[in-house]
Amino acid sequence: MLFNNQPTVSTLQIMSKAHQRFGTTAMLPTLITDDFSTMTLAAEAIQQAMAMKMPSILGVHFEGPHLSQPKRGIHPQQHVRPISDKELALFTRQDLGVVCVTLAPENVPCDIIRDLVSANIKVCLGHSNATFEQTMAAIEAGAQGFTHLFNAMSPLHSRAAGMVGAALLNDSTYCGLIVDHEHVDVASCQLAIKCKSPSKIMLVTDAMSHVGSEQIDLNFSGMNITRDGNKLTIAGGRLAGSALDMATAVSNSIQNLRCSPEQTLGMASSTPASFLDLQHKGYLDKGYDADWVVLNEHFKVTDTFVGGKK
Repeated sequence: MLFNNQPTVSTLQIMSKAHQRFGTTAMLPTLITDDFSTMTLAAEAIQQAMAMKMPSILGVHFEGPHLSQPKRGIHPQQHVRPISDKELALFTRQDLGVVCVTLAPENVPCDIIRDLVSANIKVCLGHSNATFEQTMAAIEAGAQGFTHLFNAMSPLHSRAAGMVGAALLNDSTYCGLIVDHEHVDVASCQLAIKCKSPSKIMLVTDAMSHVGSEQIDLNFSGMNITRDGNKLTIAGGRLAGSALDMATAVSNSIQNLRCSPEQTLGMASSTPASFLDLQHKGYLDKGYDADWVVLNEHFKVTDTFVGGKK
């Protein structure tokens, strides 16, 4: 199920169970750009999940709606908008667990980014046409990460480094990377890991509801998202999320990017835990949550344990 289409606790349960099959022990469900009423329903569902102590649900990722129109991808044009007090109030609720917000820094002032960060919101930059200078100013204001590096952001050019250049150059920020070989070229993935190191690159799926199902077509906001193998597109061929699962992202990184298993597993566990300041996740050790995944020799998941339970 797509969280936007059915923002309920039941959807969160289905999502978490589906992704557990592929090695995801904990997640931030993503709500992409939508109207405020849908955002409110999603927040209520997350609040209920947190109150229920639902396994795997750590909080929420609001990817939008304060993005760049030229770089919005499939985010509905009619819902891309400037940030307002009601969205700030929603983002800074204290009952949503970990909150991550993806925004375009050219459309959100640095003082608001500072306010979000001071409220313990994880601010990521993405779906943006920002200049290198605008991006660096947002980092100075406290932005900590980049959503799906290379995709839907101003590229690196010889005379304009753009958001991609800022992401690769800055040592303190984290970058999500979609290793499905559809979103990012193999060499570009290798370059990102070389520039940032595995301690700052997080494997992310950008997964739609096709993962773990036989679903081919998905309707979202009047668009039909179609699966062809592991590629999701809308009419005209534009990428629309992915059908990537975390186990495949790990396998692709080891087999095709030539990363070591240790580096790759870190990018899928300890690095995202570090980004989210989760002191109790990312390692298998005393004092940490008993979350772990059993993989076979092909790095396919055979068992997933969450809180010590299979």
